[in-house]
Amino acid sequence: MTERVVAVGQDVVAAVAGAGDAGTAMSETVRLLKERLPHYTWVGIYLLDRDELVLGPYLGKPSPHTRIPLDRGICGAAASQRQSIIVDDVNSDARYLACSIETKSEIVVPIMRGDTVLGEIDIDSDQPAAFGDEDRVLLERVAEALAAKLDTT
Repeated sequence: MTERVVAVGQDVVAAVAGAGDAGTAMSETVRLLKERLPHYTWVGIYLLDRDELVLGPYLGKPSPHTRIPLDRGICGAAASQRQSIIVDDVNSDARYLACSIETKSEIVVPIMRGDTVLGEIDIDSDQPAAFGDEDRVLLERVAEALAAKLDTT
């Protein structure tokens, strides 16, 4: 990982650990990721509520997808499969739920406690193929920190 991404990861994990509650932890996560990684055009966190993902804090253009059933979209697929999904070209993936005409690629990382999905981090980019293993590793580390905070608050 580049030094910059390592530093972002350390800062986000520290902010999550130091947050007084889960809401603050999620808001700080979204803010730091959006602010520090310019290719992250839209950054949001969805929380699982029964069989739907419900949009929590986000930064970027408003999304029409404030509730996503687990059987729809890339977000639903990542939660249902309990694994991170990177899509290099959203227009070539039939699962993609269009939010913005500018969006070209997406990464979705589940926030999990054991095998239980609590929510997910969803990030869009206006650049094609904007996400790679470095982003996945970073966001999985952040998701782990968020899971601990969601578990204790």
